[in-house]
Amino acid sequence: MAFAIKVNGNTHNVDVDGDTPLLWVLRDVLGMTGTKFGCGMALCGACTVHIDGAPTRSCITSIDSVGASSITTIEAIGATAAGAKIQKAWLDREVVQCGYCQSGQIMSASALLASNRHPTDSEIDDAMSGNICRCGTYVRIREAIKQAAQSMG
Repeated sequence: MAFAIKVNGNTHNVDVDGDTPLLWVLRDVLGMTGTKFGCGMALCGACTVHIDGAPTRSCITSIDSVGASSITTIEAIGATAAGAKIQKAWLDREVVQCGYCQSGQIMSASALLASNRHPTDSEIDDAMSGNICRCGTYVRIREAIKQAAQSMG
């Protein structure tokens, strides 16, 4: 089936089965490999993208459920105010170790700051729950989110 999807501000026509996960459309059809496959069951967060601004697990989101929604991936998050601040803080705080989970972490953190410029530790924990970091950089992730929040004013 043919679908027209809006990704990072551009419309793409894709010909895939309607039940194809958005993750595979992004990676295999559109060549946007920044969004990662982790578990395939929405448990790890590596595949997180924004759909109309909301963090969404793309591994369980079928392409036919996307409709006219606007999708933002890690490739374009730096063009948003929250995304740019998060990416800078990630580098400043040296969050990344292996890096595999980081696109999903950044997408979740960016969505948090876009909706809440001054999150508490509890709000950070809630927003980031379900984003697993096998390297255990959770303390640096929280520090980076706090730094980004402070820099947003």
